[in-house]
Amino acid sequence: MTRSYPDTLALSRRVLRFLSVLNLLTGAFILVLLIASLVSEAWVMKALGAGQGSSTVFMGMRLIMVIGLAGVPVVRLVLTRLLAIVDTVREGDPFVVANAARLQQIAWAVLALELMHLAVGIIAAAVSTVSVPLNFGWGFSVTRWLAVLLLFVLARVFEQGARMREELEGTV
Repeated sequence: MTRSYPDTLALSRRVLRFLSVLNLLTGAFILVLLIASLVSEAWVMKALGAGQGSSTVFMGMRLIMVIGLAGVPVVRLVLTRLLAIVDTVREGDPFVVANAARLQQIAWAVLALELMHLAVGIIAAAVSTVSVPLNFGWGFSVTRWLAVLLLFVLARVFEQGARMREELEGTV
């Protein structure tokens, strides 16, 4: 007998909604910071700890801000797809082809986020100087790249399982 966990699903929905709001607020903050860096470069860069950095450092920081802005809709896609999957679980029918498509979209989005993360690390390393080091705590993680592969595999497994279920229901 399967056991239902409505509290867990309700909590998941609340967390996903909170993360969606937080994602939008983060995007707004980055946008304000980017605009402020264009209006008052010296003040913003000093506040960010790059006060006497070169124009290359400033451009690198702005490029990282642009990448951060580009990440906002990608994260939104992940969160909305996860919310849709949680809703199908709540409705009692999660093994549908639509969820396989959602998992694949999440996999592509997480891949895009990892590529953005890699780009941030490359930019930070390229423009960082001894006097103004850009330390974003960047590091390569095999775990995150394996998670991307896992999401693609799970999407395929979900798709095949949902199609098999549809075929089985059609024969009964």
